[in-house]
Amino acid sequence: MEEVPTRIEPCFFEESIPSTLSDLVVEIQVQAAALGQGLHNESALELSDLVRVMNCYYSNLIEGHNTRPKDIENALAGAEVEEATRPLALEAKAHVIVQREIDQMYFEGRLPLATSADFISWVHRRFYEEMPDEFKFVERPDDTQIPIVPGAFRTEGDDDVVVGRHQPPSSSRVTAFMEHFSKRYKQARVGATNRVIAIAAAHHRLNFIHPFPDGNGRVSRLMSHAMALDAGIGGKGLWSISRGLARGLHERTEYKRMMDYADHSRMGDRDGRGNPSLKALEAYCEWFLSVALDQIKYSSAVFSFDRLESRYRNLISSVTDDKRAPDVISAVLRHGSMERGEINLVTKTSERTARNTLTELVHAGFLKSSSPKTPVRIAFPLDYRERLFPNLFTDWEFDVPKPRPLSNR
Repeated sequence: MEEVPTRIEPCFFEESIPSTLSDLVVEIQVQAAALGQGLHNESALELSDLVRVMNCYYSNLIEGHNTRPKDIENALAGAEVEEATRPLALEAKAHVIVQREIDQMYFEGRLPLATSADFISWVHRRFYEEMPDEFKFVERPDDTQIPIVPGAFRTEGDDDVVVGRHQPPSSSRVTAFMEHFSKRYKQARVGATNRVIAIAAAHHRLNFIHPFPDGNGRVSRLMSHAMALDAGIGGKGLWSISRGLARGLHERTEYKRMMDYADHSRMGDRDGRGNPSLKALEAYCEWFLSVALDQIKYSSAVFSFDRLESRYRNLISSVTDDKRAPDVISAVLRHGSMERGEINLVTKTSERTARNTLTELVHAGFLKSSSPKTPVRIAFPLDYRERLFPNLFTDWEFDVPKPRPLSNR
């Protein structure tokens, strides 16, 4: 088997971008630009933290680690978690922490090139620095354990790995492969269309290299998140690729099957000039981008201001007899935050009555603030998440546009 870094070629579509992919990119760009319209930035920011929890929940679910959202949030808050679920909750917490740091770097204009070897190594390092001890090693077939060095690629002397039917590059060649990967996907940033398509292609090729002893899948999904931000399709942080990859377009086995399909070797003289199949890469990218579009549409439906406001008002009406409370929720959701002294303008009551309404909403967790005197902000209590955001963590049905059919191939 060849051990030259060009083994991962083709990395993207240089000579001619397939029309099925370019059409998908245009639709993704349009839908992502509209995501969160009508939401105040402060409300969108609050929702984006919820999406991070969702992202890590599904990313870990792909790895076979099913963590309850409540345990994830308790771990993030530093609250006590049951001993049996503590390791998985802390693993999920590590994922959220790293994604927060990626988002912060992006919003501050200092996000590095997401496909650079240095950034990918940093993601792995930060992830494993935050990981519980139970997950900081890999087990050999002889039941001995090898400690995972945070951020360290496989190198000469490390055990080689096998992923299903795929044989990644030898450990001694990983650094060379990652240098080639970084160089090629830096070139893919030229042109808005290829920048989006490269999210899909790089996701597969990084897993193809399998640069770390463990954690490659979650690192690749965090890299894809960072690439989406860089490509301008982050949608205010209101959508998650991991949810789509875990669920697929029609069934949950699609991710593994499509990743395996993209491993295929070249199928004849008309199937590109590299070692892996160009046809298979095109099919995989079409599937991946269709998943991304499906998730953006889902988020547009579930997070749209009008529909969210309506669900929130109905929820408040069902849990309190205070007829003024839904109007307060609407006002705070629309404006992002409100001074406490302005609530009576919304309730059209005395300050004392407005204060009672506000106190009840804060106590129930529907509103929050940094201190008893600072402005109140919208909150989304965990116990009511499924009523506010149907199908976020479960299989409840929700009225979302159906995914477009994949092209015939």
